[in-house]
Amino acid sequence: CDNSRSAGRNTADDKFAAGMEQMTDGSNMTVENTSPLLYAAWLFALVGTIGSLFLSEVMLFPPCVLCWYQRIALYPLVVIIGIGIATRDRNVTRYALPICLIGLAIAVYHNLLYFGLIPESITPCTEGVPCNAKQLELLGFITIPLMALAGFVSIAVCLVLSRPKQN
Repeated sequence: CDNSRSAGRNTADDKFAAGMEQMTDGSNMTVENTSPLLYAAWLFALVGTIGSLFLSEVMLFPPCVLCWYQRIALYPLVVIIGIGIATRDRNVTRYALPICLIGLAIAVYHNLLYFGLIPESITPCTEGVPCNAKQLELLGFITIPLMALAGFVSIAVCLVLSRPKQN
Protein backbone atom coordinates (compact mmCIF):
# COMPACT_ATOMS: atom_id res chain seq x y z
CA CYS A 1 0.00 0.00 0.00
CA ASP A 2 1.47 3.34 -1.05
CA ASN A 3 0.69 5.83 1.72
CA SER A 4 2.62 8.63 0.05
CA ARG A 5 -0.03 9.01 -2.68
CA SER A 6 -2.92 9.59 -0.23
CA ALA A 7 -0.99 11.61 2.33
CA GLY A 8 -1.59 14.94 0.59
CA ARG A 9 -5.25 14.32 -0.32
CA ASN A 10 -8.40 14.02 1.77
CA THR A 11 -9.95 10.62 1.60
CA ALA A 12 -13.70 10.05 1.81
CA ASP A 13 -13.30 8.99 5.45
CA ASP A 14 -11.43 12.20 6.26
CA LYS A 15 -14.15 14.31 4.62
CA PHE A 16 -16.87 12.44 6.48
CA ALA A 17 -15.07 12.91 9.80
CA ALA A 18 -14.58 16.62 9.10
CA GLY A 19 -18.25 17.01 8.24
CA MET A 20 -19.34 15.25 11.42
CA GLU A 21 -16.98 17.42 13.46
CA GLN A 22 -18.48 20.57 11.89
CA MET A 23 -22.01 19.36 12.64
CA THR A 24 -21.24 18.64 16.29
CA ASP A 25 -19.18 21.75 16.99
CA GLY A 26 -22.18 23.96 16.29
CA SER A 27 -20.83 26.04 13.44
CA ASN A 28 -23.83 25.70 11.10
CA MET A 29 -26.00 22.82 12.10
CA THR A 30 -26.45 20.68 15.12
CA VAL A 31 -27.22 17.02 15.50
CA GLU A 32 -28.85 17.72 18.85
CA ASN A 33 -32.62 17.85 19.20
CA THR A 34 -34.29 21.05 18.10
CA SER A 35 -35.68 23.14 20.94
CA PRO A 36 -39.35 22.43 21.72
CA LEU A 37 -39.82 26.20 21.81
CA LEU A 38 -38.96 26.36 18.13
CA TYR A 39 -41.72 23.86 17.44
CA ALA A 40 -44.05 26.00 19.57
CA ALA A 41 -43.13 29.12 17.56
CA TRP A 42 -43.87 27.23 14.35
CA LEU A 43 -47.18 26.00 15.76
CA PHE A 44 -48.21 29.54 16.83
CA ALA A 45 -47.38 30.83 13.34
CA LEU A 46 -49.32 27.98 11.72
CA VAL A 47 -52.37 28.48 13.94
CA GLY A 48 -52.24 32.24 13.29
CA THR A 49 -52.09 31.68 9.55
CA ILE A 50 -54.94 29.18 9.54
CA GLY A 51 -56.95 31.37 11.92
CA SER A 52 -56.57 34.49 9.79
CA LEU A 53 -57.58 32.59 6.66
CA PHE A 54 -60.56 31.10 8.51
CA LEU A 55 -61.73 34.54 9.66
CA SER A 56 -61.50 36.06 6.20
CA GLU A 57 -62.45 33.16 3.94
CA VAL A 58 -64.97 31.21 6.05
CA MET A 59 -66.37 33.81 8.44
CA LEU A 60 -66.15 36.45 5.66
CA PHE A 61 -64.56 39.14 7.86
CA PRO A 62 -62.65 41.38 5.43
CA PRO A 63 -59.16 42.24 6.74
CA CYS A 64 -58.19 45.88 7.20
CA VAL A 65 -54.92 47.35 5.92
CA LEU A 66 -53.06 46.68 9.17
CA CYS A 67 -54.33 43.10 9.20
CA TRP A 68 -52.86 42.64 5.73
CA TYR A 69 -49.49 44.00 6.89
CA GLN A 70 -49.53 41.60 9.83
CA ARG A 71 -50.34 38.71 7.49
CA ILE A 72 -47.37 39.69 5.33
CA ALA A 73 -45.18 39.27 8.41
CA LEU A 74 -46.91 36.13 9.75
CA TYR A 75 -47.29 33.85 6.72
CA PRO A 76 -43.56 33.54 5.87
CA LEU A 77 -42.79 32.59 9.48
CA VAL A 78 -44.52 29.23 8.97
CA VAL A 79 -42.15 28.45 6.10
CA ILE A 80 -38.98 29.98 7.58
CA ILE A 81 -39.34 28.33 11.00
CA GLY A 82 -40.47 25.06 9.39
CA ILE A 83 -37.40 24.94 7.16
CA GLY A 84 -35.21 25.84 10.13
CA ILE A 85 -36.64 22.92 12.09
CA ALA A 86 -36.37 20.49 9.15
CA THR A 87 -32.75 21.40 8.42
CA ARG A 88 -31.89 21.87 12.09
CA ASP A 89 -30.49 25.28 11.29
CA ARG A 90 -29.39 26.81 14.54
CA ASN A 91 -29.57 30.29 12.97
CA VAL A 92 -33.29 30.14 12.21
CA THR A 93 -33.98 32.68 14.93
CA ARG A 94 -31.68 35.11 13.15
CA TYR A 95 -33.93 34.90 10.07
CA ALA A 96 -37.35 34.66 11.72
CA LEU A 97 -37.10 37.08 14.65
CA PRO A 98 -36.75 40.32 12.62
CA ILE A 99 -39.86 39.45 10.58
CA CYS A 100 -41.72 38.55 13.77
CA LEU A 101 -40.72 41.84 15.42
CA ILE A 102 -42.00 43.81 12.43
CA GLY A 103 -45.35 42.00 12.74
CA LEU A 104 -45.31 42.62 16.49
CA ALA A 105 -44.75 46.35 16.00
CA ILE A 106 -47.67 46.53 13.57
CA ALA A 107 -49.84 44.50 16.00
CA VAL A 108 -49.00 46.88 18.87
CA TYR A 109 -49.88 49.88 16.70
CA HIS A 110 -53.11 48.18 15.58
CA ASN A 111 -54.17 47.53 19.18
CA LEU A 112 -53.37 51.08 20.27
CA LEU A 113 -55.52 52.29 17.39
CA TYR A 114 -58.31 49.79 18.05
CA PHE A 115 -58.61 50.68 21.73
CA GLY A 116 -58.57 54.43 21.01
CA LEU A 117 -55.13 55.23 22.40
CA ILE A 118 -54.05 56.62 19.02
CA PRO A 119 -56.27 59.13 17.19
CA GLU A 120 -58.06 57.90 14.07
CA SER A 121 -56.55 60.76 12.07
CA ILE A 122 -53.19 58.93 11.78
CA THR A 123 -54.61 55.58 10.71
CA PRO A 124 -53.57 54.03 7.38
CA CYS A 125 -57.06 52.56 6.92
CA THR A 126 -58.60 55.20 4.68
CA GLU A 127 -60.45 52.84 2.34
CA GLY A 128 -62.29 49.62 2.94
CA VAL A 129 -62.62 48.22 6.44
CA PRO A 130 -61.62 50.64 9.23
CA CYS A 131 -58.73 49.38 11.35
CA ASN A 132 -60.77 49.92 14.51
CA ALA A 133 -63.92 48.14 13.28
CA LYS A 134 -65.38 45.74 15.84
CA GLN A 135 -65.86 42.54 13.85
CA LEU A 136 -65.38 39.98 16.61
CA GLU A 137 -65.10 40.16 20.38
CA LEU A 138 -64.79 36.85 22.19
CA LEU A 139 -65.66 36.99 25.89
CA GLY A 140 -66.22 40.72 25.44
CA PHE A 141 -62.55 41.66 25.11
CA ILE A 142 -60.64 39.24 22.85
CA THR A 143 -60.51 41.01 19.50
CA ILE A 144 -58.88 40.08 16.21
CA PRO A 145 -56.08 42.66 16.74
CA LEU A 146 -55.54 41.31 20.27
CA MET A 147 -55.28 37.74 18.94
CA ALA A 148 -52.68 38.90 16.42
CA LEU A 149 -50.73 40.67 19.16
CA ALA A 150 -50.81 37.56 21.37
CA GLY A 151 -49.65 35.44 18.45
CA PHE A 152 -46.68 37.64 17.60
CA VAL A 153 -45.69 37.96 21.27
CA SER A 154 -45.86 34.17 21.66
CA ILE A 155 -43.76 33.57 18.56
CA ALA A 156 -41.19 36.19 19.57
CA VAL A 157 -40.84 34.79 23.10
CA CYS A 158 -40.42 31.24 21.77
CA LEU A 159 -37.82 32.38 19.24
CA VAL A 160 -35.82 34.35 21.78
CA LEU A 161 -35.86 31.55 24.36
CA SER A 162 -34.98 28.89 21.77
CA ARG A 163 -31.78 30.60 20.67
CA PRO A 164 -28.73 28.42 21.19
CA LYS A 165 -26.34 29.49 23.91
CA GLN A 166 -23.23 31.33 22.73
CA ASN A 167 -19.92 29.65 23.52
